[in-house]
Amino acid sequence: EVQLVESGGGLVQPGGSLRLSCAASGFTFDRSYMTWVRQAPGKGFEWVSRISDDGTSTAYPASVKGRFAVSRDNYKNTLYLQLNSLKTEDTAMYYCATIPFFGGPLTHRGQGTQVTVSS
Repeated sequence: EVQLVESGGGLVQPGGSLRLSCAASGFTFDRSYMTWVRQAPGKGFEWVSRISDDGTSTAYPASVKGRFAVSRDNYKNTLYLQLNSLKTEDTAMYYCATIPFFGGPLTHRGQGTQVTVSS
């Protein structure tokens, strides 16, 4: 059974940082492309990062590029998302998910971790 468990969310002031983690099990993690997506209240899902199976390729939308950084540890079966220079508009539930290729649909998604940016 595929399991993705996110952690690391919380309340942070504007300009602050957080590091999210996603513990993966039940599938071959080091052969899986991964993505982080978020959903703000009343809005749809927005992808915020993608990473290839070996971690050598990453992608970000303009809204977070230069502020967020995705990485992975294939020995620990863990995906990370470093969030820097946070803005109030980054407030959302953050999810990790598997994708079949860059830009592909989500195939499995975790339960999410809440990030709230507020002074």
